[in-house]
Amino acid sequence: MRDDESFGGRVTRLSALADPVRRALYRFVAAQAEPVSREQAADGVEVPVHTARHHLDRLVEAGLLATEFRRLTGRTGPGAGRPAKLYRRAESEVAVSVPPRSYDLAGQVLARAVERSLAGTPLERAVDEAAAEAGERVAAEAARQPARLAPLRRLARVLAPHGYEPRVEATASSAPPSLVLGNCPFDRLAGDHTELVCGLNRSFVGAVAEGIGCDGLRAELDPAPGRCCVRVLDVGDPGGDSGVHAP
Repeated sequence: MRDDESFGGRVTRLSALADPVRRALYRFVAAQAEPVSREQAADGVEVPVHTARHHLDRLVEAGLLATEFRRLTGRTGPGAGRPAKLYRRAESEVAVSVPPRSYDLAGQVLARAVERSLAGTPLERAVDEAAAEAGERVAAEAARQPARLAPLRRLARVLAPHGYEPRVEATASSAPPSLVLGNCPFDRLAGDHTELVCGLNRSFVGAVAEGIGCDGLRAELDPAPGRCCVRVLDVGDPGGDSGVHAP
C-alpha cells in the first residue's frame, strides 16, 4: 500500500525545486562538503543575498535543506558575535533529473495526438499538429518578453526552461550560425520511439520560433550522439519566405 504521507512529502520536495534559482541553490548547497551561509550560497549561484535567503528558507520548509548555527570566526565568548545560520543538505533523498526532462510536456502532446488519431487524423500528422500547438502556447507566454536579442539567442532563452540546454554555435566559412540543443527533454521516449519523438521536437521548436517572431530560422532534423535531434539554422529571409520551416 502506498504511504500517502510519504508520497505527499516527495511531491512537496519536488515542487520546491521547480523554481530555477531554488534548484540552483539546492544543487550548490548539496555539493558542498560543509554547511554554507546565505552569503556563500548567494555568491555560488550569483544572486542577491535577500533572494538566496528567501529560496533557502523555502528549501528548508520543504525538507530539502537543514540548518545549523555556528560562529564562522571560530571565536567564542562575549564579543564573538551572533552565530551564523548555515545550510546543508537534509538527510531525506529526492530524485532530481539532471539534465532536466519534460515528460509531462511529451505526455500532453501525445495524449492530444492520440485523440486526433482516434478521430481519424493520421498519427504522424496528429503528433505534428499537437506539438505545434504546444509550441504556440509556449511562444504566447514568451511573447511578452523584450525582443532585443538576436533571433537564435531569443529562441534559446525561451527553450532553456524546457530542458533543451540550447547554445548558439558559429559555423565555419559562409554557413549560417545555428542553435544546438544539448539535451533532449524526452530522451527516454526518444530512445524507444525515435522517429515519433524527433518529429515532435522539430514541430515544437519550430512553432516556438515562429510564434515569438523569429523570422528566418529553420528547424531541421540533425541527429547526433549526446544532444537533441533538432538543430535550428539562421538562414535569414531567403526569397521573402519568413518563418520557421519544418518539412
